[in-house]
Amino acid sequence: MNKRFSVLAALMLPGSHVAVAANPEPALAGEFEPIVVTATRTAETADETLASVTVITRQGIERLQAQTVHELLLGLPGVGVVNSGGRGKSTSVFLRGTESDHLLVLVDGVKTGSATTGTTSFQYLPVEQIERIEIVRGPRSSLYGSEAIGGVIQIFTRRGGGGPKPYLTFSGGSYGTYSASAGISGGGDKGWFSMNVGAEETEGFDACQGDLSGGCFTDEPDKDGYRSSSGSVRIGYRTDRADVNFFWMRAEGRSDYDAPDTATLPPLELGPNKVRFVQDILGGRLGFSVTEWWHVNLGVGTSRDESENFRAGGIPDGRFETVRDTVSLQNDIAVAGDHLLTLGFDYQDDRVDSTTDYSVTSRNNKGIFAQYQGVVGSHDLQLSVRGDDNGQFGSWTTGGLAWGYPVSEKLRLTASYGTAFKAPTFNQLYYPPHPVWGGGGNPDLLPEESRSFELSLRGESGWGSWSLNAYETLIDDLIAYDAATSAPGNVDEALVRGVEGAVTAEIGGWTIATRVTVLKPENHSDGSNRDNILPRRAEQSLRLDADRDFGRYTLGGTLLVEGRRYDDLANSRKLDGYTLVNLRAGYRLGSAWSLQARVENLLDEEYQTAAFYNQPGLSGYLTLRYQP
Repeated sequence: MNKRFSVLAALMLPGSHVAVAANPEPALAGEFEPIVVTATRTAETADETLASVTVITRQGIERLQAQTVHELLLGLPGVGVVNSGGRGKSTSVFLRGTESDHLLVLVDGVKTGSATTGTTSFQYLPVEQIERIEIVRGPRSSLYGSEAIGGVIQIFTRRGGGGPKPYLTFSGGSYGTYSASAGISGGGDKGWFSMNVGAEETEGFDACQGDLSGGCFTDEPDKDGYRSSSGSVRIGYRTDRADVNFFWMRAEGRSDYDAPDTATLPPLELGPNKVRFVQDILGGRLGFSVTEWWHVNLGVGTSRDESENFRAGGIPDGRFETVRDTVSLQNDIAVAGDHLLTLGFDYQDDRVDSTTDYSVTSRNNKGIFAQYQGVVGSHDLQLSVRGDDNGQFGSWTTGGLAWGYPVSEKLRLTASYGTAFKAPTFNQLYYPPHPVWGGGGNPDLLPEESRSFELSLRGESGWGSWSLNAYETLIDDLIAYDAATSAPGNVDEALVRGVEGAVTAEIGGWTIATRVTVLKPENHSDGSNRDNILPRRAEQSLRLDADRDFGRYTLGGTLLVEGRRYDDLANSRKLDGYTLVNLRAGYRLGSAWSLQARVENLLDEEYQTAAFYNQPGLSGYLTLRYQP
């Protein structure tokens, strides 16, 4: 039986546990690579998948000493990150040059994000409670529905299992930053649990050097701090033929920001502005084997995204709450050993509750999907199709086709084609116009549609592994801000072409991981902006990680280089490229305790990923960990 489907067959029996050795990106992944499930909604190993996937494991998070999801994603193949002023500030992720709301984000299988903005608040996700992250690049609407034009990111919380294992982490450093987290995990032969809590606080720095022409439309030279507390629970139980999982994650806190008075322009009142936020994600999943060849998964979940804004002096300035409820039923049917058929149904209901008057406050979506994965001779095949019935925009059909072929024992060729769509957000459709400068939503917007092609080569050798991906995505009816109407509108089309490369090697005891992205995201609509670069996408990026163990010591560093980008559709506001050098070291104090240190932005580079919004300069941090 093919390796992929033998693994799947084992996972379909609830009493089984599978570990597969692989080595895709050791600086990000661990010694043993986990089974990935996001690319096909079924279990497969990363070296067998036909999709372009990057996996970040718990071991990789700790080695990199990352404090935010933002830090983990920077410079990965095809990934662009834009941050508006440091920790706890708005963070947008662009996959393969598509829009930030063309990305579907899941937490333990539950679809997250705000129905008003269409994006997930990555800045609030607690890193210490994350077990691993799977990043799938390329369209996945044929499996997941709306939003997955650029790809899917799935975040898994800590799972637990084995004997009781506590952990403690304390960290502190520049900009008055402190954080602490604690947790315990364990389980027996059939059950597992993990419970975690955490808190962090930073005084921050002046997030925005804006003026009346852009950015935050004000100049408030103050420190914009951030604080949050978080918790998560994950519990599961397994029998011979079934398993059940439950999880919950919550983050809440406060983030300061700069902004003008909302009723007048220019501003009349300046001072600290704050947003209080709550993110709640709750889900459960039941899996059971009907027969040896038929496995069923039923998942339910809800995610809540709430923010409440306050002006200087604590004056309320708007509240936004969106709730997303989801139900999923999936059947995996193994046919003749090397063939797998997946049939499923998804239901999603979005609701908006806000002090802002939206003319429409709810909608639902029903989707049915089918997928075939098979091996025919030396050829791996994947075909998928999905039909969505959107409560506002009617029926949409998307599909995908992927093929893989081993050119040699160490070289594999893959090709894929996929279509995708994205329904406009509530803000894009119904946000009311401002009493002074107008704008607002556009209820006449059409959903965005895309077609993507990809060709990939992956190779292995005695020194390591490498991959090279070339892709093209054409997006019709792209939604962009129209300066003429001060509202979003559909442009004719956008064309994104890109090449990604990744090389991992062992040289002189060092693990070297290099990732390169070259991107051409162009506006192909008629008018003065034709052939301009789409906003906030760097056209080139390079990330180099080097790490080595010296007994009780570890040393490592990251070099990140990003090219120029533009902050507007007219390409009139250019942001220069930048280079970051980060260093890290660790020392094992004993069997359970370790001390880590890192230096960020060693060259004290001044740079921006969004116009007017500052980024941290030279800074240092210490972390003490207890983990038996």
